[in-house]
Amino acid sequence: MGYADTQLFINGQWQQPAEGRTLPVVNPATGKEIGRVAHAGRADLDRALAAAQKGFEVWRDMVPAERSKIMRRAAALMRERAGDIAPLLTQEQGKPLAEAKAETMAAGDIIEWFAEEGFRVYGRIVPSRFNTSIRQMVLKDPVGPVAAFTPWNFPINQVVRKVGAGLAAGCSMLVKAPEETPAAPAALVKAFADAGIPPGVLQLVYGTPAEISSYLIPHPVIRKITFTGSIPVGKQLAALAGQHMKRVTMELGGHAPVIVCEDADIALAVKNAAAAKFRNAGQVCISPTRFLVHKSVANDFAKAFADHAKGLKVGDGLSEGTQMGPLANPRRIDAMSAFTEDAVRKGAKLLTGGQRIGSTGNFWQPTILADVPKEAKVFNDEPFGPMAAIRPFETLEEAIAEANRLPYGLAGYAFTKSLKNSDLLARRLEVGMLWINMPAMPSAEMPFGGVKDSGYGSEGGPEALEAYLNSRAVAIANA
Repeated sequence: MGYADTQLFINGQWQQPAEGRTLPVVNPATGKEIGRVAHAGRADLDRALAAAQKGFEVWRDMVPAERSKIMRRAAALMRERAGDIAPLLTQEQGKPLAEAKAETMAAGDIIEWFAEEGFRVYGRIVPSRFNTSIRQMVLKDPVGPVAAFTPWNFPINQVVRKVGAGLAAGCSMLVKAPEETPAAPAALVKAFADAGIPPGVLQLVYGTPAEISSYLIPHPVIRKITFTGSIPVGKQLAALAGQHMKRVTMELGGHAPVIVCEDADIALAVKNAAAAKFRNAGQVCISPTRFLVHKSVANDFAKAFADHAKGLKVGDGLSEGTQMGPLANPRRIDAMSAFTEDAVRKGAKLLTGGQRIGSTGNFWQPTILADVPKEAKVFNDEPFGPMAAIRPFETLEEAIAEANRLPYGLAGYAFTKSLKNSDLLARRLEVGMLWINMPAMPSAEMPFGGVKDSGYGSEGGPEALEAYLNSRAVAIANA
């Protein structure tokens, strides 16, 4: 499938924006424009909002079995088309083809799970304390049309988590997808359209993020906001939503700690941590970044980690054997350079990497820093790139305190053979998701979200549907 220009999807139709504006889409491996994406204006948003309200009224009144059939057809189409969709994702985002295909295939699993979970949106009957003739009910109703704002790093995954939960609950969805990576989310929406989703139930727009969010969030048609992105932007949108009493789910940035205990299997820790660290060139909100390693094994871990990083094949995601692709844009290259220079200037040891690769595209060497001081920028701000910062610790309590020092609380990792350590880590680490002795393995049936500044609400498990439902109390007395 060749790369084509991406249109808006409004009221069941693919269409150009009313004003005819478009934006360039650039391949991060070559730096060249590969297509254009439609830029929605106010008139386009008004059409999408009107359609979302009508679509909600249709979708809300469909029985869960009918909604589930459509969603399961969309899941099947994503799997069937994965071989065509993955190259589009790689061209616009940069990740290796294998990762792009895995993301596309996973979308099918997520849609399918939510399609079935929609059958389990239960209310309940509550006995009355006043009179047995009074019937008390708790009803679960869809909240209404939802505005979803999604990022470029996982342009299918971050849309499908929101859309899967919202549609299963009976909501209509208006998605503002990323302008940098428009074709992949468009392919996801096309799967739903081809599966027979009614007009207006699922809409797709692109444009200027600040203009679209400032118009959609206060709009009376929109009843809920769901956003994945940076903490500063998330706080702005949550504040705007609060002014208009709109319910919000926020999946924001992280700075995931990795605690490697004295008794850890070092080979296992390196293998799993490296796989998670360099996935999507480290441009992952749950990417491990702050490595806190017991001083007795810190040197061995750092050397093995650096050796692994040196052996990675970095290149165009479409090329055979590529293990890590380019960064998404030139801004990430500048950020990696600044993080590296700051850490070395403050006393960190650069074990490998730390340089741009070539002059074409946004390629950066996998970078390992050892003996990183706490005041280094990389130990305080999310690097969002292929960079690991290692710091030794003496006691587990010290490591936990350092892990919890920052306001981030999205994901965490740990490696230990001790049940006692595992229990302490599970209870004390202030993160929404924790993986011990394994890489990150999110799934549709488990909660996905953070605590503290990393947001609130879940995009996985039954908890994800709750965010799209109103709980109402109804009591009926016999006349």
